[in-house]
Amino acid sequence: MRLRIEVVAIDCLMVRLFDAIDEANMPWMLAASARLRESFASHLIDLVPSYTTLMVHYDLTRLNPDQARELIHQALADLAPDPQAIGKRHVLPVWYDLSVGPELTLLARRSGLSISEVIARHSERDYQVFALGFAPGFAFMGLVEEILAAPRLNTPRKRVAAGSVGIAERQTAAYPVVSPGGWNLIGRTPSKLFDRQREGYSLMQPGDRVCFTAVDHAEFVRLGGDDTPLEVQA
Repeated sequence: MRLRIEVVAIDCLMVRLFDAIDEANMPWMLAASARLRESFASHLIDLVPSYTTLMVHYDLTRLNPDQARELIHQALADLAPDPQAIGKRHVLPVWYDLSVGPELTLLARRSGLSISEVIARHSERDYQVFALGFAPGFAFMGLVEEILAAPRLNTPRKRVAAGSVGIAERQTAAYPVVSPGGWNLIGRTPSKLFDRQREGYSLMQPGDRVCFTAVDHAEFVRLGGDDTPLEVQA
């Protein structure tokens, strides 16, 4: 870990701890997040964790930039991961089918695997939630096996159905709401990923782990899934 502080805005600093995405970073990121929240206390407006950074948005009427930097240095001076800080584990059922996951064929062709092997490899491991962003409740997860990695689509879709599960490079995610998107879609989950009535709104938070489990069409529908086929983009 190598601490660097970068200016984002007049009242916002970026705390950079690492240079590369790695699941081993997360215990340090969680520990840093807890320390910064405690250190800034009521002076903190927002703290946004990501793969290798934490963005600190502070109250400029109560702290000047130099004081904010000093608080960061003090908070992270003797940082160490907390072995007790373990996020939740979520199991998301997924209906893997070409009608809702058209890039299953593409991933199979790129990897040299069969479609059933692609599904098995995607659903046989836990994924770390690194960050939330893009849309409310959209959790960036990883890392998928290199053999399943695929670049984003050259032309993003104008409409991706809520619950759509996809892969982009070595990341995987599920779309919480209907939105545009350029990820390689491989299935759909009936799980409600964003809910205004839920504390924190998002089902998943950074530090959580997610396991996708394959279900058949009947189970997907029984769980409340929308099996409307993905619209073909003109």
